[in-house]
Amino acid sequence: MEHVLPPAEELARLDRELAELDARRAQLLTRRAWLLAALRPPAPSAAPGWNPSAWGAPGTGRPDAPARPWGLVPPKSPSAPRGAQNVLLTLGGLLLTIAAIAFTLVSWGSMGIGGRSAVLALVTAGALAAPAVLLKRGLTATAEALTALALVLTLLDAYAVHAVAAPDTDGLGFAAVAAAVLAALWTGYGLALGRLHLPLPAAVVLGQWPLLFGAWAAGAPASVVGWALLATAVLDGAIALWGRGTGTRVTACVGGSVMGASALLVGLTQSVTASGPLGALAPGALLLTAAAAALAGAWRAPRGVARAGGVVAGLAVVAAVGGVPAAALPEGWRVLAYISAALALTAVVRTGLPGNAALGVLVASAAVVAGALVGALPGLAAVLLGPVTLLPDAWAGPEEGFRAALGSTLPWRELRAAPVVLAVTAALLGSAYRWWPSWVRIAEPLIAREAPGAGATAAGAPAAAAPGTGAPWYAGGPAGAPWYTGGASAARGRPSAAALRGAAGAAAAVLGWGALLLAGAVLDVPYAVAVGGETVLVAGLLALAVHGTDGGRDGSAAVRGTALVVAPAGAVSAGLLSLASERASYAVFGALAALFAGAAVRARGGVPRAVFAVAATAGCTVLTGFAGRSLGLAPHEAAPLVLLVPALTVLLGAGLRRDPVAPPVELTGALGALVAVGLAVPDAPFLALVLALCGVLAAGAAVRPERRPVAGHLAAALFVLATWVRLGASEVSFPEAYTLPVTVPALVAGFLRRRKDPEASSWTAYGPGLAVTLLPSLAVAWTDPDWRRPLLLGVAALVITLLGARHRLQALLLLGGAVLALDGLHELAPYVVQVAGALPRWLPPALAGLLLLVVGATYEQRLRDARRLKDALGRMR
Repeated sequence: MEHVLPPAEELARLDRELAELDARRAQLLTRRAWLLAALRPPAPSAAPGWNPSAWGAPGTGRPDAPARPWGLVPPKSPSAPRGAQNVLLTLGGLLLTIAAIAFTLVSWGSMGIGGRSAVLALVTAGALAAPAVLLKRGLTATAEALTALALVLTLLDAYAVHAVAAPDTDGLGFAAVAAAVLAALWTGYGLALGRLHLPLPAAVVLGQWPLLFGAWAAGAPASVVGWALLATAVLDGAIALWGRGTGTRVTACVGGSVMGASALLVGLTQSVTASGPLGALAPGALLLTAAAAALAGAWRAPRGVARAGGVVAGLAVVAAVGGVPAAALPEGWRVLAYISAALALTAVVRTGLPGNAALGVLVASAAVVAGALVGALPGLAAVLLGPVTLLPDAWAGPEEGFRAALGSTLPWRELRAAPVVLAVTAALLGSAYRWWPSWVRIAEPLIAREAPGAGATAAGAPAAAAPGTGAPWYAGGPAGAPWYTGGASAARGRPSAAALRGAAGAAAAVLGWGALLLAGAVLDVPYAVAVGGETVLVAGLLALAVHGTDGGRDGSAAVRGTALVVAPAGAVSAGLLSLASERASYAVFGALAALFAGAAVRARGGVPRAVFAVAATAGCTVLTGFAGRSLGLAPHEAAPLVLLVPALTVLLGAGLRRDPVAPPVELTGALGALVAVGLAVPDAPFLALVLALCGVLAAGAAVRPERRPVAGHLAAALFVLATWVRLGASEVSFPEAYTLPVTVPALVAGFLRRRKDPEASSWTAYGPGLAVTLLPSLAVAWTDPDWRRPLLLGVAALVITLLGARHRLQALLLLGGAVLALDGLHELAPYVVQVAGALPRWLPPALAGLLLLVVGATYEQRLRDARRLKDALGRMR
């Protein structure tokens, strides 16, 4: 009886069999495609030696052939006749080259110039004719090699014609004519034999010289040379846009860049050195023509080249338009003419220029303004840093004018326009910050034209739409809020509106502040006016930092942050400037301390308040130093007076508690205490006093629980250090008389502490008591010529080390071992020096090398030993 499968099982079985048949069919088709590709002859257009089938790709003879699987490489066929022909032709050309070289070296001297010219002409004709024949036979590489030879021979032919037919003609004039003829010849040759890559780029290179050499040969003035360079650059630009072949266009682009830059340099030089407005008109016309040519090229060029063309055009227009009025202005004011021309370029946003070219023009305008600002930097740096020269002669007496107080030798007459440049730029940026939406509406046509993918926007086509929104790319989604107006969905990779607006406002604030400072130096205002003016400017910056509007959408955060940085810098400059007079110093630093203190009270946010509080504390510290000098105190005598501000910061920190302003203020007070210690260093008794007072302040800070871990240990260290400085000042030679009475009770207290709490650290129990005696004794032993003290110290250290090892106490082991090692080193040092002097010079390096070899050979063992030692020390108490 035949067994019939259920329908579901039979259907599954049929599906499996069909799948196997499909897999087998695909395998057979793949094998068939490989066999077809293996039997296919090579394509006639393939270069010699090129076998695409060797890489598993289909041959070029049948574009519709199926792709061959990777790794199935057909067997190589014997060398084709065309390949053997290439080899023979290459060998023949090599032999001809060798023969020509031999002829040139051996037989050339026996021929006259006419014979040489005839030989060169025949060889050149053969070299020019051979590539056409070789191209018909598919020998492209050989044809290119002979073309290069023909190019060199044509240059030699030109030289031969000059030597035979026109030996008396001018060399530059003949070179101009020869370059033009050869450029035309190689252009026609390259167009006739279009498969050669060398002739057309060679023609472009030769075409760079006819006009330039012709102008030089005719003795033309510089303006004519500039026009010749510009004409050549324009021709290169046309070839770069419409020329045949990538090599030709690249060569023309490079040549046009060089020639155009040279033409611009000629025009700029003539415009700057013109004797008057009329003399600047001719170079201005050259520059404007160059700008028009650059814009014409940018109209059809790719994005990057179009922007570069816009930059070049913008710079040329600024030089041309600004050069005419600049020629009539005095030396220090000419920059204003160029600034005016650069600002006038911003009208390009309302023109029909393509977006990329217009953006390049705006970049050029910004570059000119930036260059003018850079020119103002030396004067501004002199205003800010010049008062540093007053430090050595502080309070020498008020100066007559601002410049005298600066002590700078800058040519201030040439910087007369710098404050105007800063002020104008600050005003423009400030207006942009204040009326940002209006500026955006003005610039919106340019932003639309510059949209990616909107290549025809300038001709009236709409900007490319953002995917899925139907809105232009610069719109922030369905809401239609562009990125430059602060839309929620800004375009990716572009700065937000708040960032741009904030940058404009911040730059306006800084430039306005710099303009006022530099104006005082240029006008050489009286010293009192300068000091007062700088202080008022600091007050204005503080008001800007404190009372700025909230929120980030209007960019005010950047303005406040900039004012927060610039205000302390301005305060430092004003404080340095006030050092010329005692009264001015007290007035300025007092006013600055009050201003910063008020700003710290009114400011919002932890960082601004901390910055202002630190600045106020620093100003008060300087005032205490001034008080010491006014009282006629020596620096070390004024040190205790300086500690008044650190004492106030300790009290203020106790009142502020957890306020984030407290730590910066206390750290600033600690730095003031460090200054007081530095002042007291020359006098040991005063140093001991200052250290003790610092210990008192640290102990006062240690009353607070959050400061106790640091301030408590610092106070103890300062008290001990003050004690030893006082003993050293008293010339105490037996410190143990003062240390042992402290060490014994401390060790007893530590022993009792350990009995009560066996887990207590030995550093806490015994460390302070041992250090009080061991460290001073070690310091004295190193300067003691006698042997008794080092011996007793070594014995005591050895006993302490053994006790530490016996009872597993880390403090005793490490302190005793360290003191013992240093004491032994002190005693053995003279003998080590004697032995080292008696050894040969090569022995120490040899021993060091041997030691390194031993350590390297047993590196793993040494690491294990070090880990065991670390673990053993870690288990100690």
